[in-house]
Amino acid sequence: MQITRIRALRGPNLWTRSTAIEAVVQCEPGECDYSALSGFEDRLRARFPKIGALQPHGAEQRLSLAHVLEVAALSLQAQAGCPVTFSRTQATVEAGTYQVVVEYTEEAVGRMAVEQAAALLQSALADTPFDADKVIADLRELDEDERIGPSTGSIVDAAVARGIPFRRLTSGSLVQLGWGSKARRIQAAELDQTSAVAESIAQDKDLTKRLLHAAGVPVPLGRPVKDVEDAWAVAQEVGLPVVVKPQDGNQGKGVVVNITTHEQLKAAYATASEFGDEIMVERFLPGHDFRLLVVGGQLVAAARREPPQVLGDGQHTIRELVDIVNQDPRRGSGHGTALTKVRLDDIAIARIATEGLTPDSVPAQGQRVVLRNNANLSTGGSATDVTDDVHPDIAARAVEAAQTIGLHICGVDVVCETMLRPLEEQNGGIVEVNAAPGLRMHLAPSFGKPRNVGAPMVDELFAPGQNGRIPLVAVTGTNGKTTTTRLIAHLFTSHGWRTAMTNTDGVYVNGRQIDSGDCSGPKSARNALAHPETDAAVLECARGGILREGLGFDRCQVAVVTNVGAGDHLGMNYINTVEDVAVLKRVIVQNVATDGYAVLNAADPLVAAMASASPGKVIYFAADRHHPVMATHRAQGNRVVYVDGDSIVAAESSWRETIALREIPITRNGSIIFQVENVMAAIAAAWGVGLPWQTIRRGLAGFVNDSDNAPGRFNVMDYRGATLIADYGHNPDAIRALVQAVDAMPAQRRSVVISGAGDRRDEDITEQTQILGRAFDDVILYQDACQRGRADGEVLALLQKGLQGAPRTRYVTEVHGEFNAIDHALARLAPGDLCLVLVDQVEEALEHLHRHVQGEA
Repeated sequence: MQITRIRALRGPNLWTRSTAIEAVVQCEPGECDYSALSGFEDRLRARFPKIGALQPHGAEQRLSLAHVLEVAALSLQAQAGCPVTFSRTQATVEAGTYQVVVEYTEEAVGRMAVEQAAALLQSALADTPFDADKVIADLRELDEDERIGPSTGSIVDAAVARGIPFRRLTSGSLVQLGWGSKARRIQAAELDQTSAVAESIAQDKDLTKRLLHAAGVPVPLGRPVKDVEDAWAVAQEVGLPVVVKPQDGNQGKGVVVNITTHEQLKAAYATASEFGDEIMVERFLPGHDFRLLVVGGQLVAAARREPPQVLGDGQHTIRELVDIVNQDPRRGSGHGTALTKVRLDDIAIARIATEGLTPDSVPAQGQRVVLRNNANLSTGGSATDVTDDVHPDIAARAVEAAQTIGLHICGVDVVCETMLRPLEEQNGGIVEVNAAPGLRMHLAPSFGKPRNVGAPMVDELFAPGQNGRIPLVAVTGTNGKTTTTRLIAHLFTSHGWRTAMTNTDGVYVNGRQIDSGDCSGPKSARNALAHPETDAAVLECARGGILREGLGFDRCQVAVVTNVGAGDHLGMNYINTVEDVAVLKRVIVQNVATDGYAVLNAADPLVAAMASASPGKVIYFAADRHHPVMATHRAQGNRVVYVDGDSIVAAESSWRETIALREIPITRNGSIIFQVENVMAAIAAAWGVGLPWQTIRRGLAGFVNDSDNAPGRFNVMDYRGATLIADYGHNPDAIRALVQAVDAMPAQRRSVVISGAGDRRDEDITEQTQILGRAFDDVILYQDACQRGRADGEVLALLQKGLQGAPRTRYVTEVHGEFNAIDHALARLAPGDLCLVLVDQVEEALEHLHRHVQGEA
């Protein structure tokens, strides 16, 4: 067994809406039925007893080692604690070759699981050792390192619950919520609207205290100090006991409390100096340590924090008691778990030494041994939820403190005896405010009620009813998708939206090109949706991107499928039939929002059948309103778009909206049938988004099919009395549509310039010239700039083969190079002739043609 390719599907894809690893696996003939491998399953289960059933889908057919790989990869992740459930194995047309798909939640973990599953199978085959426990532990550790931390995760979960899309911008905690101009960003428990000035103030403990004191918020007395003697002087001024801490500290690092002697202060000063250059000394407030969480203008949670400690049992040493406490599965080494492991380090040893204890001391039954003076969860402390106990006056002081500093999310540390009485009545005070506070103690307290603190944070970012989404239309199909994409984008721009558009020509935002080349894949889609000027997006979704990585978005408001043809790279990536193409194109339909629309070509049976896959409603379009699919759909009160005489009609039940074809320049008064179909699809998409009909009319009238609006898409030019047409037609279906359009245009002699893409099937290349040979008098052949794996001259030979016995063509010649071929064709033109140029290098060829038209060549 050999894995020949692994790739990550990072969005909704051919197999599932979930993220998944797709591996291409080749099995030897003897490996296509694992049950025939003597003793294999026994050896496999001996190494990994929890692998689960090897026939996960109840299949009765022979299962290969690829199927076992699928089960092993999913089981390894599940045992590591990853919430994954989906997996599939699909046999390809190549004997012994399979596609194995396994869901992942973190890409690095999914890849490692597949690789280790392969290692597991190899060890079972060769009867060599395999340490499954170590692999699972490594996967769990990697998952903890890779996944979003609990604080950021709670906000993301709350956003997802409201239907807000998200995207991690880094491997850390920086996350974008929403799309385009409606996007917001968070980093841990911190909002993008919080200023760096507020953060800076919060890090300066002395400035924070002075500002709070000036605002009438109770705070302990104290100030920054220069050295140990100055620290002792401040301790005498404010009165013992005192607290020593770094002025710009966080997470309780370097904080030492309840200092009563000069020696303790000297040691505390040294500890604090390890975490900051500026040291503060302030009055120690007796009582409990509380954390109050303020979001916006309200208190949303509160917890009492206890320092890390152990309880003696008269039998175990302190060291052993710490080990017992750390066996709690809720405790981990980082922030990915509800609690942090207790550390018996130098600080803890120094703390217990004040009570005359060492790590090897055996505390008496019930004796409480505190290992640290601070109660931060990051140092092993625990928390008890007290949200319901907070006195309104304390809540008001906490909100006032957050607003004084300028923090939208603020962790307010309070020391007092109880939350039931105002601070002033019990000599309590606010000792610190924290930007980006940890949320673990509220999400999963050691004791008490968990609080969904992520929800109010999302509410602070997005008003009620907002989900951070923008109008998004996805367009796919074999032919016409780029023109349809450009036309829809033009309609959106006519509505006043700053529109992002991706297609095979590039990425455009608000009329400016920000990337070039074939940008019809998911990466370009994500870039368009991340741009801050994007009010709406129209994304062309080509087959390659969907196969390679899935969609670049979770769902769309409208999905448009123009058609499904045979010339769409058949034979590549195990897409071998038109039906396979339809299943792939259907992915965007499967990911329409429930309140959205799938815009489908009713005249194409494969496209029309996609209606059942749409979670939303369907708008059918077709020239013939009497087509059975159209008639039935309209009779049921649904939306349809069709041609009636010299107009395009949008109808729903008895309601109708009519737009004359003469008002739509791209159709040339309806004579170019494929452009009429593209227009119908664009009208349906704009209707599905909810654009006003006045805007749709104005947009259609203003869209001219020139090389600026739609380069290489039936661009018509006049050259010395002859008609030039430039188009990027590149498969038999496109050629047929072009021939139909050209036939409707008058001409004395018709010529065509064509090459062929080497990555098409032989029969597809040959069929193109078979079609052209029935419609054109002259055919000028040239070799494509990139042969895409073909030998020199091979494509030209296939094109020549298609012209054998051509009923109309009388003149056939081969010219080296695209531009030379164009020049040769133009030199033969006379007034009244027509020449169709099927361009390869679109921008360069159009520029070359323009120079001829303008008389510069």
